[in-house]
Amino acid sequence: MNSIQRLKRDTPRPLGPGSVKKNYLDVVYNKKRTPYTDYPYKLASYLFKRFNLKEGMQLLDIGAGRGEYMQCFSSLAIRCFGVDICRSELQEVAYTDICTDILPYKSNSFDIVFHKSLIEHLPNASNLMNETYRILKPGGRVIILTPDWRSQMKIFYEDPTHVHPYDVYSIRDLLELSGFRNVESERFFQLPVVWKHRSIKAISRALSLFLSIEVARATRIKFLRWSVELMVLGTGVKSV
Repeated sequence: MNSIQRLKRDTPRPLGPGSVKKNYLDVVYNKKRTPYTDYPYKLASYLFKRFNLKEGMQLLDIGAGRGEYMQCFSSLAIRCFGVDICRSELQEVAYTDICTDILPYKSNSFDIVFHKSLIEHLPNASNLMNETYRILKPGGRVIILTPDWRSQMKIFYEDPTHVHPYDVYSIRDLLELSGFRNVESERFFQLPVVWKHRSIKAISRALSLFLSIEVARATRIKFLRWSVELMVLGTGVKSV
């Protein structure tokens, strides 16, 4: 064994959802701590309309977790599949080590690949992005949602499996470096009312500038919290 092989063997792997002793979903996403809501359906419906998705398209949810978004997109007549690094009881979700494995799908198979609250758990996104590009059909779209570092830096590491923060610029560059075109990246408010009304979005933007995340969370007022605690929404299209 040479020195490089020994270093790889002896270097501890960063803590991630697939390397903890208990199932990450059972701890962080148990029903008592993170109850089911109608937010996933509202978000899926918004993305469906915004990106002009069509009934009958095939979608892969990488980091599918409890399968909520798969169910919501399925209700919009999209055919859904999922993979996750945590073992799931859902038959539709296959176990895959997203950091290293080749996904169990043929190249050019999917119209949409969806990642939500996933990429920040990976020490290196190269395999994820390479596999995302490979399995997308030409003209297919990737949609990424990840915590916005600029607004969440004070709470980002409350989740001990978070290892890599991103902002608007790093997601944009990552998509372009991965070969996607028509790349868009933006700070995204997790408030359905904001998606419909520009005037309310202006209020949320003002709050995000002047209200601290600690104060917003302490009030337990959802509008204040989600005006400050933002995500990054990134998307791109595979070249034809």
